[in-house]
Amino acid sequence: MATTFRNFQNEIEQIHHRELAKQRVHGAEQLQKEQKLHSHAKGKAKEDTVVELASAGTEEIRDTVEAEEKILEHLSSKVPANHDIARDMLAALITQNHGEYVFRIGAQPSKAKLFAEELSDDVAEDWTGIERTEDTLDYLLQEITSTVEEIGGKTSLLFEAHGKHPRKSLLLRLPPPSVSLTPEVRCAVVGNVDSGKSTTLGVLTRGALDDGRGRARVSLFRHKHEIETGRTSSVGMEILGFAPSGAPILPETGNSTDPDVVRREKLGWEEISVQAAKIVSFIDLAGHEKYLKTTLYGLTSGAPSCVILIVGANAGLIGMSKEHLSIALALSVPVVVCITKIDMTPANVQAETVKQVVKILRSPGCRKIPVFVKSSEIAVEIATGFGKEKICPIFQVSNVTGEGLGYLRTFLNLLPSSESDTDKFAVDQPLEFSVTEVWSVPYVGTVVNGIVNGGSLKAGDPVMLGPDSNGNFQSTVVKTMQRKRAPVNTAEAGQCVSCALKRVRRNTVRKGMVMVAKSEVLPKATRQFQGQVLILYHNTTLQKNYQAMLHCGAIRQTVRIIDMDNPQGVLRTGDRATVTFEFISHPEFIKKGMKLLFREGKTKGLGVVTELL
Repeated sequence: MATTFRNFQNEIEQIHHRELAKQRVHGAEQLQKEQKLHSHAKGKAKEDTVVELASAGTEEIRDTVEAEEKILEHLSSKVPANHDIARDMLAALITQNHGEYVFRIGAQPSKAKLFAEELSDDVAEDWTGIERTEDTLDYLLQEITSTVEEIGGKTSLLFEAHGKHPRKSLLLRLPPPSVSLTPEVRCAVVGNVDSGKSTTLGVLTRGALDDGRGRARVSLFRHKHEIETGRTSSVGMEILGFAPSGAPILPETGNSTDPDVVRREKLGWEEISVQAAKIVSFIDLAGHEKYLKTTLYGLTSGAPSCVILIVGANAGLIGMSKEHLSIALALSVPVVVCITKIDMTPANVQAETVKQVVKILRSPGCRKIPVFVKSSEIAVEIATGFGKEKICPIFQVSNVTGEGLGYLRTFLNLLPSSESDTDKFAVDQPLEFSVTEVWSVPYVGTVVNGIVNGGSLKAGDPVMLGPDSNGNFQSTVVKTMQRKRAPVNTAEAGQCVSCALKRVRRNTVRKGMVMVAKSEVLPKATRQFQGQVLILYHNTTLQKNYQAMLHCGAIRQTVRIIDMDNPQGVLRTGDRATVTFEFISHPEFIKKGMKLLFREGKTKGLGVVTELL
């Protein structure tokens, strides 16, 4: 079963990338056509600036390691002219890496040895780069700090090591010009019920440690019944901001023991986003089995760039944790494991849990390389290359004593932002915005929240919203926009924003709709489509007219199977087939290459859209 699952996943990825590439080419052509229509009126002033920007981008510094050595060389030469060259190179390095860069000085250990905890000071092969003395390191640190301040940035020391191979890692960060450009990392937090998800988030975002009786989580709950039972039932959103200096932005009363003060004193999102140079948005999902539908929706619609799987050290990977892990793998989102409650768990039980987690991560279904984060250096090295390799970091934390939380904060601080992932989100495409939440706000009207999947959006743009129950799109205008509750005027692909819409009734908008740019070509809504699917689990057989709940991006709706290419006309666990689906209640806007999950009770299937009918 594991091998078919793996092959199927690789095939899905190929189909997904192939279709995406086709759509990108087509989208770019369409945008150019649209711009030509508009540009005849606008004149030529714009074109010149575009050319200048493009040529500036081509002179990027190709190899970052060489660049680092050159900068250090220029700075240690103490010649004023060289100082200016180093400053310009630093500025180029930081802007090229979306406003933040991890700069390493001194000889660096090999990553593989560091992660496997087999590093020795005496083996020369384990070390690369130029050895430097402690005094040189201190001098270079001062030089870099002052140079980055000249550009307007901040330097913070991530970690330093003394001994035979002295080395330092620095974080260089530029504050973003406005809230609309603050880089954001979306993390979904999942795990079994009572594994400590909300408590961990409460401690991370509020700064106050827990008392072992659930004090830290009270401020996160949104409903009265959640406070009473201590169980999350809705999709909660929490944000953690990091200042340009790299320090987390926390309320002043972090040390108070009075529960009322802790609950009342929380920083508003606006205050955080004004101070922050980077925002980590946590999607706090429900762990209980009866809320699986909500959790699935949060995972598919939130487009998280990483999933944090929380495991209680006293219970191990049980119940819904495996379910959540398999969903994250099916959606191919990188996973971080966080083992909580290590202060109250006996050593032998904790060792069992760790062994079980490692075994599951190494199993043929996951094929991840588990790495235990036991030092700031490992946290820094894993975060900078996270998501590209098959590495899965494991943090062991206690929310009561605060052990291990520092490494987790360092890791979150350095994660690459969601919008810098150009494979998923491209700015040079026509606008596509998927709606994940709808509200009616007094004196404002209908407000939709969602993610910009492609293109960019400005306040005052005319857009088409749909499809409605007949598959039609209605035209409207974006009045105002907010991001993290702070007003903004523009939004780029990959960002999560809320838009107030003109003259739209609340009851005509639902989750799963899309907003597209107003153009000559009308967008098409689909009622029937074909997909390649793999049945992960079903206790009997699937036949024609079988109905299941389909999750595909922000869409969730019941679908019916109207045709399948299996000769017997039935599907069992582990079968693959090309299946034709039909939406039951209304057509939706889907594209080829989108990943889909369907479920009904315990039945689970995974697939990809191949054909729109």
